[in-house]
Amino acid sequence: MTARFPALYETPADPEAFEPHYREAHVPLGRRLPRLRRSTLGRRTAAVCGGAPYYLVATPEWDSPQELDDAVASPEGRAAADAARLAEPAPVRSVIVTLEEEVL
Repeated sequence: MTARFPALYETPADPEAFEPHYREAHVPLGRRLPRLRRSTLGRRTAAVCGGAPYYLVATPEWDSPQELDDAVASPEGRAAADAARLAEPAPVRSVIVTLEEEVL
């Protein structure tokens, strides 16, 4: 069962300040999360049912919900969360998604 933790970033007030912070501070912290399988970044999103598109969608992924929980509770997970809260670079929404995937 795959576990994902998408973070949906709204357009930052200052994109030129957001980009270096995200790449130089947040991404390296995220890469240290235990058992992280992969992480993807998406840009140029489009709103399907109205509303503004997201500026950036980051989706880290683990092999199981337990691995995600362990990563979030780890010292590395707490450091990443603290850095995100301190910077407040852009409004962000996140959700934990667990999937039993089926390829059709």
